[in-house]
Amino acid sequence: MSSRSHHLMHLTDWLLLAVAFVWGTSYGVVKHALAFYPVLGLLALRFGLTFVLLSPALRLLRTASRRALGGALIAGVLLLGIFLCETFGVMLTRASNAAFLISLCVVLTPLVEWAMLRRRPERAEWAAVAVSLAGAWLLAGGAYVPNVGDALILLAALLRAISVCVTKRVMRDGALAPLAVTAVQAGCVAFGSASIALLFAPQQWQALPALAPHHAFWGSVAWLVLACTLFAFFVQNYAVRRSSPTRVALLMGSEPAFGALFACVWLGERLSVAAWMGGALIVAASLLATVQSKRTRAAAVAETIDA
Repeated sequence: MSSRSHHLMHLTDWLLLAVAFVWGTSYGVVKHALAFYPVLGLLALRFGLTFVLLSPALRLLRTASRRALGGALIAGVLLLGIFLCETFGVMLTRASNAAFLISLCVVLTPLVEWAMLRRRPERAEWAAVAVSLAGAWLLAGGAYVPNVGDALILLAALLRAISVCVTKRVMRDGALAPLAVTAVQAGCVAFGSASIALLFAPQQWQALPALAPHHAFWGSVAWLVLACTLFAFFVQNYAVRRSSPTRVALLMGSEPAFGALFACVWLGERLSVAAWMGGALIVAASLLATVQSKRTRAAAVAETIDA
């Protein structure tokens, strides 16, 4: 492995951990924003603004094949499903259950990758999955009472696993730039959320809060658009091209731990010692995921060169 390739791999890892932190903050920020605006309207606003900002990148798709464009659209539809399931699921279940179940994406991704991309996970990755799952269980308080919201969160976790593998396939096409794919995904979520609201839930389509008396709401929207969407999805799409879906999922698996820390600092929530231990295990699993075998490093370098 050249020094440049080694540096790029480490940079990608740190960027993914930064995304995990940003997405960890999104739960508290979204909860605050939903006090001012309904779910579907907020999703349409968040991703609509993102699409407008990224629309110039769509010109990069001129040389893409129909198959590649179809894959990008599928990735966008999957993202719409993820956010619908996550957002409504959190409304119908306890936060601890949601944190546990969404972390099952880390467990499901190696299985989905094995089925879709024919890459069998390595022992270190399975170990990281086990540690992450144990940490999520502790973070959830060791309790689990299933309900309808849990089913939605579990579906979101499965869709996350499928989405990262589909994105891996899509990003294999060198003509697809990560920014362009992010623009397509944002457009799908914005259009889908707005369409569902207009056709099936008109009460979700309301006038926007005024700017002057609602600085906190628009500050939350700005953070969700710039950090949690533009930055986060660009980095994820960029990283999936240069790494395996399982590795990306493991690095993103520290999201619940960062979310818990943010909830304590910003929302004033309190966690038990067991929950902090669980968060530490999740972070440890993410760090374990950065230790690659020679075979994984060689494959990653080969894909980076091909890209």
